[in-house]
Amino acid sequence: MEAGDVPLADLIARFELGTQLLKVCEGRLQEAELRIEQLRRQKDGTIVTERLETGREA
Repeated sequence: MEAGDVPLADLIARFELGTQLLKVCEGRLQEAELRIEQLRRQKDGTIVTERLETGREA
């Protein structure tokens, strides 16, 4: 790409693929953050977890 030997159409296709992959990664990160937020510490110091329903099969 830096040498300028890749056609513009290929560059655009690679950019679009990168954008799609970014969205997938951001979605997975958001799901992970929600799971972490669902960890709660009780008054006695124990940690309680709740299953996160994402609508997606694991």
